[in-house]
Amino acid sequence: MRNFLLIILMFAGLSQMKAQELNCQVVLNTEQTGQSNLSVFRTLERALTEFVNQTSWTDKEFLPHERINCSMFITLNSFEGESFSGTIQVQSSRPVYGTTMVSPVLNFNDDQFGFSYREYQPLNYSQNSYSSNLVSVLSFYVYTILGLDADTFSPEGGTQYYQEANRIVTTAQQGGSQGWSGADGNNSRYRLNTDLLSNTFAEYRTALYEYHRLGLDEMHRDQEKGKMAIADALEKLETMNRRRANSLLLRTFFDSKADEISQIFSGGPAINRPGLTETLTNIAPRYSRNWRNLQ
Repeated sequence: MRNFLLIILMFAGLSQMKAQELNCQVVLNTEQTGQSNLSVFRTLERALTEFVNQTSWTDKEFLPHERINCSMFITLNSFEGESFSGTIQVQSSRPVYGTTMVSPVLNFNDDQFGFSYREYQPLNYSQNSYSSNLVSVLSFYVYTILGLDADTFSPEGGTQYYQEANRIVTTAQQGGSQGWSGADGNNSRYRLNTDLLSNTFAEYRTALYEYHRLGLDEMHRDQEKGKMAIADALEKLETMNRRRANSLLLRTFFDSKADEISQIFSGGPAINRPGLTETLTNIAPRYSRNWRNLQ
């Protein structure tokens, strides 16, 4: 009987491990509403944390140390009854092989975030049906995080997750909320997902893989070789920029990576890439101050 119970507990533990792909911090900032102490805000933050971290998003098993570290910072600007509006900033990172470092992968700010929520309302994701804009937005970013993370470990490894995010885009359009259609501007969820799946921006995904797997993950063995691989990846982004300048994906990349790139190329062994500073200035002029001391 004791062995039988141990087996049950073991499988229960495996089931729980399988369901947890993310280690996500969800923070709800309600200061701008002027009513930060309302219980509905505490309930909502707890419900969102449980929804993101305890839902089984894939059919893969993730060990505790394999979970993707990420965060969702939600700022509520206003609410009335069960209607809320604000912004959501989504960030994610991945470990660097052979080191204790973590590398930022995503830093995206979405200012088209409105939703309805009733206190203690259950939050459940269904692949084939629309539940609410709140569920759709968070689920969309979960699959985008999963896709980007997978792309850093294998070439185009994130396709299946972007496709799932695309299903969310399609089903969420029936809700009528902003961010899900081509008419919602160049910084929308629709645009982010469309560009990730488009061959027009194929170099972005190639650069993600080469930058992280061939570059960062190799630097503990050969720093110069790793820096060369990262420079190669950045030059691929220049090719993409010539085709479509100032794209959302390019801005998203450097919003995550600008500080890290300047740190990588401001110390250690110098590499023979005299045009790197010019390349970075051309494709990411917003961060030109980061490129001044590269070597």
